[in-house]
Amino acid sequence: MKKLLIALVTLLPSLAMAASGHSVHLERANVDLHDKASLERGLDSFQHYCSGCHSTQYQRYERVATDLGISNDDMRNKYMFTGAKIGDLMENAIPTPDAAKWFGAAPPDLTLVARVRGADWVFSYLKGFYADETRPFGVNNTVFPSVGMPHVLQDLQGLATVTKDEAGNASLVKDKDGNLVTTGGKLTAEEYDQVVRDITGFLVYSAEPVQLEREALGWWVLGFLFIFFIIAYLLKKEYWKDVH
Repeated sequence: MKKLLIALVTLLPSLAMAASGHSVHLERANVDLHDKASLERGLDSFQHYCSGCHSTQYQRYERVATDLGISNDDMRNKYMFTGAKIGDLMENAIPTPDAAKWFGAAPPDLTLVARVRGADWVFSYLKGFYADETRPFGVNNTVFPSVGMPHVLQDLQGLATVTKDEAGNASLVKDKDGNLVTTGGKLTAEEYDQVVRDITGFLVYSAEPVQLEREALGWWVLGFLFIFFIIAYLLKKEYWKDVH
């Protein structure tokens, strides 16, 4: 009981901040892990736009190639830029001390970000950048205020239009069709949503590569339990028939 009270007291500041903080609506990512073409596009976008700073160091190139149906040669030629071998972990080429010096903090590894934050958070975060000249990289984010990274997909999306309330909290502006109003990007809102969904799907896969195998195995387990239940029920009737 004493440990429970200590834990509750420790959580009170966090609960108070959550209750009083700006609530952000997260959009549904709707990723499909069965869509390997989408996952490969996500890998492609991640490697070209994100892997310069971020790693997925708990994944191996060979495992990703196998899971997504990519040949080892294609993996080497299209998605490996650091001179790594096909069996190596997917690490970036920036030394951690240098990254911390350049950015103020080393960019985090993203292997588990979709599992920790959730797919909807990742999807909404990648859509939430807007211009803010007070920030070091000239952008801020509605999902992660005061974010310390540039908008690496800005050439695709442009910058979202936002409105701010009296407390200075930013909210994204949408058109009558529910699409974000942006300026400067070369993709339409629908096209950018697909790019972000592909990246999110790849990160969801990276966070738990065996998820589809686990779910498939689960159906076999349920089937076994159902059959076992029938056998156990018939066995119970056989054992108890003399009692009744």
